[in-house]
Amino acid sequence: MREQFVSYIKNLQDQITAKLEAIDGKATFKEDLWQREEGGGGRTRVIENGNVIEKGGVNISEVHGPLAPAMQQYFKVGDVDFFACGLSLVIHPKNPYAPTVHANWRYFEMLDKAGNLVDSWFGGGQDLTPYYLFEEDAQHFHQTCKTACDKHDPEFYPQYKKRCDEYFYNSHRGEARGLGGLFFDYLKATDERSMQDWYNFVTEVGDSFLTAYAPILEKRKGLAYGEKERDWQEVRRGRYVEFNLVHDKGTLFGLKTNGRIESILMSLPPAVQWRYDHHPEPGSPEAQLVNVLENPKDWV
Repeated sequence: MREQFVSYIKNLQDQITAKLEAIDGKATFKEDLWQREEGGGGRTRVIENGNVIEKGGVNISEVHGPLAPAMQQYFKVGDVDFFACGLSLVIHPKNPYAPTVHANWRYFEMLDKAGNLVDSWFGGGQDLTPYYLFEEDAQHFHQTCKTACDKHDPEFYPQYKKRCDEYFYNSHRGEARGLGGLFFDYLKATDERSMQDWYNFVTEVGDSFLTAYAPILEKRKGLAYGEKERDWQEVRRGRYVEFNLVHDKGTLFGLKTNGRIESILMSLPPAVQWRYDHHPEPGSPEAQLVNVLENPKDWV
């Protein structure tokens, strides 16, 4: 399973970076190959200062070794080894009318010291974080997610959409990070579904990513904007940073397992603001976005 999934994410990384370079038309991804001292490594690709993308990363990693004590406590296991691989991406467009997007698809194994498989599961998802609300964009993104889910089980979309709304939530702010999408974790073999079934589902979602996001980016990348819109974008990016540093389990896992810091923190946007007690004008487009973030809705 691990070889199958590693091969899949390598191909998917190539597809996504090629498409994003074509949309940007100027910047290209810089590639870093890196090794982890304890075992494994990865292929980081970062794009910056483009016509369309201000900063973005599409990274794959394949790491293994002894599970750190902090993570043993988290998973409530003894002294075991782990294997983890996945693709993680974040794209921050320059235009405030174009949404930030995040996606991640991963596979995890735990093994005893003799190398026997103790546990394994898939996780991942994809979610949209706009700065201005275009309902048709939210509907398109969610419909694409639902279509991918429905091919496997009609209960998946409502279940994983709800989990996404719950997970990508800044509880200290009382608002969602964005408009959600899908979030799933601990997809393990059961009597009803094998790991191959879960592989088929997770890769279906991965394959849907460009269909979900690329048309939105194409549509919004050229809209005219001014200093006011850019200002708001940077304030909202601050909330994105808050979530990633305070709540995100992937960031915390990476930091606790001696992950590559540049890859872990590539999700952070380049230009951000924190304003004291900042609130948008009532009735403004900015307030319209915040209202939806405070009251997540069904888009399809």
